Amino acid sequence: MKDMKMNDAVSCRRPARLLIRLGCAALAFVLTAGQAFADEGMWLLPLIQKMNGKALKEAGCRLTPEEIYSVNHSSLKDAIVQFGGGCTGEIVSDEGLLLTNHHCGYSSIQKLSSVEHDYLKDGYWAMKCSEELPCPGLTVTFLVSMTDVTESLEKVEKKVRKECEDPAAADGLVAAALKESCEAMEKAVAENTPGCTAEVTSFYNGNAYYLIVYRTFRDVRFVGAPPSSIGKFGADTDNWMWPRHTCDFSMFRVYADKDNMPADYSEDNVPYIPERSLRISLKGVKEGDFTMIMGYPGRTTRFQTSDELEEQLRVNDIRIAARTIRQDIMMDYMLKDPAVKIQYASKYSGSSNGWKKWKGMKLAFARLGIIDRARAEEAEFGAWVDGNAKRKALYGNALADIRTDVECRREATEAYVLASETIGNIELVRFVNASRSKKRPLAPEMYKDYCPALDRDVASAMVSHYRENADGKYSLKEEFDLDSIFHNSVYLSYESYAAADSATLADDPAVAFADAVMDVLWSSYSELRSDDISTVDAEKARKAYTAGLLEWRKGEPSYPDANFTMRLTYGKVLPYSPRDAVLYRHYTTLDGVMEKEDPDNWEFVVPARLKELWKSRDFGAYAMEDGRMPACFLSNNDITGGNSGSPIMNADGELIGLAFDGNWESMSSDVMFEPDLQRCINVDIRYVLFIIDKFGGAGWLLDEMDIVK
Repeated sequence: MKDMKMNDAVSCRRPARLLIRLGCAALAFVLTAGQAFADEGMWLLPLIQKMNGKALKEAGCRLTPEEIYSVNHSSLKDAIVQFGGGCTGEIVSDEGLLLTNHHCGYSSIQKLSSVEHDYLKDGYWAMKCSEELPCPGLTVTFLVSMTDVTESLEKVEKKVRKECEDPAAADGLVAAALKESCEAMEKAVAENTPGCTAEVTSFYNGNAYYLIVYRTFRDVRFVGAPPSSIGKFGADTDNWMWPRHTCDFSMFRVYADKDNMPADYSEDNVPYIPERSLRISLKGVKEGDFTMIMGYPGRTTRFQTSDELEEQLRVNDIRIAARTIRQDIMMDYMLKDPAVKIQYASKYSGSSNGWKKWKGMKLAFARLGIIDRARAEEAEFGAWVDGNAKRKALYGNALADIRTDVECRREATEAYVLASETIGNIELVRFVNASRSKKRPLAPEMYKDYCPALDRDVASAMVSHYRENADGKYSLKEEFDLDSIFHNSVYLSYESYAAADSATLADDPAVAFADAVMDVLWSSYSELRSDDISTVDAEKARKAYTAGLLEWRKGEPSYPDANFTMRLTYGKVLPYSPRDAVLYRHYTTLDGVMEKEDPDNWEFVVPARLKELWKSRDFGAYAMEDGRMPACFLSNNDITGGNSGSPIMNADGELIGLAFDGNWESMSSDVMFEPDLQRCINVDIRYVLFIIDKFGGAGWLLDEMDIVK
């Protein structure tokens, strides 16, 4: 599962107003939950003692909750990081060495690559610290603490409402007071905790809030990665599929200043000394073994209604159609030109990952009856609400109001998604807009990964697709000669842009085209975000519905939707049966790589060196008991995009692999967990170490790791 960026998700919500009525009451229902199921749940770390302590022990975990998450002492959470903007990583040495997925490091590796030094194609291994390559813009973020501030904010709201004489003005005054309180908390952390920032983050659709403190490091260097033929083996064909044989990892190192604090890149910086690093186990896995994953899952929608789920499918269909066209053009150029392949590798990968997931989601929704199951649950919930006057007053209108809001915003939602996925993806338009931004003017590096001919063909196809599908209200009314624009615009290269004077830039043919595109995007977006478009307050309705669900399920384990905050999930190593008479075992081996080899298909090329090692059975200490080389394994841990690169650990908190994907049969898992089908695909840590050591010859990196048998 590749990292799903948040910009792949279109929000049609109003700006949050931080109204927290029902907050503490709803959270109380959560805290009374009984034993949690070991396979489902993305659990909040501060609550694992109350929510999961007993269940963790019974499931086989040999660590205490305090050893997993502690504010006052070193714990497992201190070795887990948010890597970049949408992945997870883990520290595996006391010198700041970090492991994450290959596809998580993909963008950084691509930026460092050139035709002469193609680190995506050929891989890279630093043989000493001085050969580690700086990655401008890449960050690594550690969680310091999470503190429940729901009650504090609730007191602020009660005070404002009590003092407010005009009920009509109360909501606005409450929103302002809550915003001020949150900003004060965040500012106090920044002033009093060196190198830290803080965010007040909402959970359970506004029914709970936590003050989360982070420490972000800005000097991160590329240490090594296998060639894409290993780290991306199977590429799009195998993505989201099992059996899997991808050694999906890359290595980086975190650097700090002389005081071990975050600092901008400097040659004087030194490897970061972490509070905790993970011990690595060579024991391997067997069916039924306890597993746990800690990481930063991005976004789930398990509190959404059937109407919102139907909206998801409609929006995804729009995205799939547009991306199919654009990706075909990109791939055609990439296969013809090695330079273009490097330029567009990360762009294509990011686009195709969501594209394939949404296709799988539609199939899973139909096969598993997701919408009908959601409607059935809503009917039961409605009957429960109607059985009590107090509940009816609190929650009785929630579902109807959400349905009304979805319908009110439907036209604008679909128009914005269509525009952003088509004409909004023309790179020339972005250059024009960036040149007019004081915050982000054009710079030479912006053109490093740009192919004007490819962009011209994308523009032509996207404009045609948009015109064929856009509603008249949002149509691109002007006619443009795209061939002429792409022949004459100075925005096609940094050199011609930099040489142009202001008058030339203002009269450039791409400007009028960019303005027309932005008019369409802005008109649909502004309507989508307008308070006037809907006849209901959807934010309050969603909050009330979630609070109602928590009360209805009182006594059951509950966890909030994923929102890029650190979570714990635990389960075990398991096989699964995707359909009648088919049973997938829980692991794969290097033998499967050789079985899939196809030298005529770039997705399944096997490096000669890897074949030599396989033929000689030179697997060293990393082999299984039967002498074969393990590749990947399955567990039933509950993950989603953002968990890519997360450590999967055994009962002692030792690293046994890296989570990197989900399976095709449970692509609806962001909405409903499917215990019989849902599996997390992990690369076995023994395969990772084997590639570093035997294939890459970078055994010096293993010397700084704590490896146990």
